[in-house]
Amino acid sequence: MDTKPTVSVVVPVKDSIRTIEACLRSIRAQTWPDVELVVIDNFSTDGTWDVVQRYAHHAEQAGPERSAQRNLAVERAKGAWVLWIDADMELPPSIVERAMEVALDEEADGVFIPEVTVGDGYWTACRALERSCCVEEVLVQSPRLVRRDYLRRTGGFLESLSGTEDAELRSRMIADGCSLAWIPDLIVHDEGRMSLRFILEKRYYYGRGLKRYKAQHPGALSGQAGAAVGAYRRHWRRLAAQPLVSAGAVLMRGGEFAAYGIGAAVGALERDAQDAALS
Repeated sequence: MDTKPTVSVVVPVKDSIRTIEACLRSIRAQTWPDVELVVIDNFSTDGTWDVVQRYAHHAEQAGPERSAQRNLAVERAKGAWVLWIDADMELPPSIVERAMEVALDEEADGVFIPEVTVGDGYWTACRALERSCCVEEVLVQSPRLVRRDYLRRTGGFLESLSGTEDAELRSRMIADGCSLAWIPDLIVHDEGRMSLRFILEKRYYYGRGLKRYKAQHPGALSGQAGAAVGAYRRHWRRLAAQPLVSAGAVLMRGGEFAAYGIGAAVGALERDAQDAALS
């Protein structure tokens, strides 16, 4: 019989009551015949855990960060393939099927699945426009469907990183010579109503782990930045059609780079202090 391999969809969550039910429902509604839902909840206090237990095939509470939650989910998963999303994302019904068809046809180790931002407010519109320019740029994306044995063999997600662990995995898979495919189908990322302060604080937090990422993957950050700039240039007509939103996107991206840099500097000082204390 032509059996279909199991795909384990893993979702790390924490206090995600606004979006969690729509997220989990979208996973359970997939057209691929064998989908397992594994959720690791970081001790939510807003009712998220109750929702998780209604939908997940395996639900567990653990922390301390998203990378560790994902790695635990990979260990608990039963599927030969793992697809991960966040609690504020939704999967169109056929997206797992489309990704698996491409993975099997091309004998790929991983599949890039781009995303589209939805939500309210000016800064969310800036994020949506900026992200729409990079849908086809794989050096800005990260593979979301990956063979489980690869993740287990290479240590999964780097737990010292927060926010950039997806990019680190992409760089690692490229360096390892993995076969990577891409599909045009879009994951829906419901980012709500973002503020500029929220965006910059998030990038500062992500930046604190960049020193180790840069050390392990020299040139990866500059390559990603160059790929993003190239994508903006190719889609200049799209940006020109929305000048006010584009101006905000430029301001936002400039602020993000600055926040990353400050976070990286602070994180490097903290790591140096920790190393000195241990020596």
